[in-house]
Amino acid sequence: MDFKLTEEHIMIRDAARDFAKQELLPGVIERDEKQEFPKELIKKMGELGFLGMMASPEYGGGGMDTISYVLAMEELSKIDASASVMVSVNNSLVCWGLDTFGSEEQKKKYLSKLTTGEKLGAFCLSEPEAGSDATSQRTTAIDKGDHYILNGTKNWITNGSSADYYLVIAQTDKEKKHKGINAFIVEKDFEGFEIGPKEQKLGIRGSDTHSLNFNDVKVPKENRIGEDGFGFKFAMKTLSGGRIGIAAQALGIAAGAYELAKDYSKQRKAFGTEICNHQAIAFKLADMHTQIEAARHLVMKAAWDKDQGENYDLSGAMAKLHASKTAMDVTVEAVQVHGGNGYVKEYHVERLMRDAKITQIYEGTSEIQKIVISRSILKD
Repeated sequence: MDFKLTEEHIMIRDAARDFAKQELLPGVIERDEKQEFPKELIKKMGELGFLGMMASPEYGGGGMDTISYVLAMEELSKIDASASVMVSVNNSLVCWGLDTFGSEEQKKKYLSKLTTGEKLGAFCLSEPEAGSDATSQRTTAIDKGDHYILNGTKNWITNGSSADYYLVIAQTDKEKKHKGINAFIVEKDFEGFEIGPKEQKLGIRGSDTHSLNFNDVKVPKENRIGEDGFGFKFAMKTLSGGRIGIAAQALGIAAGAYELAKDYSKQRKAFGTEICNHQAIAFKLADMHTQIEAARHLVMKAAWDKDQGENYDLSGAMAKLHASKTAMDVTVEAVQVHGGNGYVKEYHVERLMRDAKITQIYEGTSEIQKIVISRSILKD
């Protein structure tokens, strides 16, 4: 396997790195404290092409491969995981879902605006009682001929109040179980659509997370994605790709914390020398670096599988499982390397530690990833 990045990959990685350092880093602590959605920064990312990286160029997308996408996600996540999760949702769930399964009319009307950052998207699967279990949807969409009537509640929705278009998974025919599920495009100004209170979160506090309520929302028939009953397959396919993006986010959080810890260890002195010269710290850094490199290989393998048209359910789940654990392990150790300063906001590592935890929860918890992995390895 060739582990070398192409010139284009390096250019994309460096562009994301520069943007993160120059645009995201200033004010990142304040945004975290105030739970402030970086609207203007998201707009800039759209202008630079970070919001529609893998979408078709004919609809304003970058036409890039998944490796380019995860490279950008890692760099953005090193600095600001709140911003990177918005990039992840818009790219791998919303734009990819529409580009891959949407009708020509849906792509022209919605996708072309989402790829450029003119509009922002949200993916609505999780519910108070269902989580990421698409087969247990309580949100209903009743077929009324030329439209559907949508009722229900969605929880923990990224870009909840900031999105313009929402991809909503709902149950149309309960008797058909997973074959009775559909996916719909809901516009923000549809009558009966209400945005609930903002969630008060431990981490990724700059991310705009809300519950959503649908009260007799009339959704035109042409806003259904795919054939009747396609919603479950749509949700599973998009989530599978979404895991790769979140794995890259977790990788970036870990890498960012490691870089801060390594730099700090070369500056901070204790017992007459820089603390990196003490085995207790040097061994921590060695373990952190090894975990990160292993996570990076898993993430890149999953991205490569997707680009090659291979089944990436297993590799994506393994990447997310290991990278999210690495994010938690490494950020905790990064705080420890910083000592008392690690508990202080200005050193950034405490925020990265708080941000890391969500990577083990969204796009399916670590336990769900183990279910996906075990089913895959035991089916033969």
